[in-house]
Amino acid sequence: MSKRNSQEAKRAARERLRIEREKQAKKERTRRQLLVALSVVGVLAVVAGIGIAVAKMNEQGSSDDGMSVTTGGAKAEKTIDVYEDLRCPACASFEQAVGEPLQKGADEGKYKLRIHLGAIIDGNMGGTGSKNAARALGAAKAVSTKAFAEYKKQLYSAKWHPEEQGPDKFADNNYLLKVSDTVPELKDNKAFEKAVKGKKYNKWAKDMIASFNGAEIQSTPTIKIDGEQVQPQDVPAKLKEMGVDLKSGKSEKK
Repeated sequence: MSKRNSQEAKRAARERLRIEREKQAKKERTRRQLLVALSVVGVLAVVAGIGIAVAKMNEQGSSDDGMSVTTGGAKAEKTIDVYEDLRCPACASFEQAVGEPLQKGADEGKYKLRIHLGAIIDGNMGGTGSKNAARALGAAKAVSTKAFAEYKKQLYSAKWHPEEQGPDKFADNNYLLKVSDTVPELKDNKAFEKAVKGKKYNKWAKDMIASFNGAEIQSTPTIKIDGEQVQPQDVPAKLKEMGVDLKSGKSEKK
């Protein structure tokens, strides 16, 4: 082979080597880009998964059942949610008119009755009675659900419920304890008395009110039957449809 041919052969070999190296480099760049892309996708998937999990947690935390008190009918298919403010005069009127048969129907399993407590009046008119009475009800719930329901009934009664423009009586723990003496389970109950005078159920009341606020309730009382809002004046007819005898406070057999 001539020297010239030898040189051309070497150049051709170098060119082939260069082309091969470029091909390998291109493959390596493609591989790295693919790995980076897959890594990004993986990170995004993890972030998305975390986001979904957080969203679900938030949904659970703000659900109606998150901080409600079920006072009867826990296993019933239908649900009645009652949103109230303990200082609210309209709530007191509602409870005095419908509270007994409403609770009775739940006790007999016609529906699940869930109570939600807010503090709208504290915010609008000042004072702490709504929150303080909710805290006392939290202490009553720790005794029993029955004690909670009976104590709530007494707090809303014509005898004990304060006038709208009158003093904020529910801000006074001694007044709350005076009302509780009408409930057999709470009368002379030292643990309950200590809880009312202390701060044990402050967080419970705060969380209850936060849950109420999360439901975006505009006025009290607000009643929902299976999630659908019902005007307070229409509740008796709805209870009648569900087999509740409004006159006697007892449920009709079906």
